[in-house]
Amino acid sequence: MTVLAVFRSRAQTLDFLGVAKAAGIPAQAVSTPKEAGVGCGISAKFDERFLGRAKLLLAKKNYSSFSGFLNVR
Repeated sequence: MTVLAVFRSRAQTLDFLGVAKAAGIPAQAVSTPKEAGVGCGISAKFDERFLGRAKLLLAKKNYSSFSGFLNVR
């Protein structure tokens, strides 16, 4: 399954993508679906098997605009 990390800030989304890639998480920028109900228009997309590592990175960086995760098929 695919997971989206949804942010309210475009800059923080792009920062997270850089941090995630540096940590070995193959992530990419995608349009945030309307179902998320928030966002700047882009989210970070990655495979569910990297969710634990992504959570650790998010906790370390403490992004103020992080809105949550969205599972997509």
